[in-house]
Amino acid sequence: MDIKKIIEDIVTKIKEDEDLQKQFLSDPVKALETLTGIDIPTEQIEGIVAGVKAKLTADDLGDALKGLGGLFKK
Repeated sequence: MDIKKIIEDIVTKIKEDEDLQKQFLSDPVKALETLTGIDIPTEQIEGIVAGVKAKLTADDLGDALKGLGGLFKK
């Protein structure tokens, strides 16, 4: 199981669907099982949840920093 690919796919799907964003925020484990269509082993699910949260946060931060970059250009 390629965890990195699963995380990338999930992040893409969550970013494109507001309902999935709400579901992920309220019940990330159930959201991931719904998105992947597989019952992910307990020992892996928390790592995937953490990876998805980190990726979503990093992407949001990157977008914010790109927007701020324009403030300092002449």
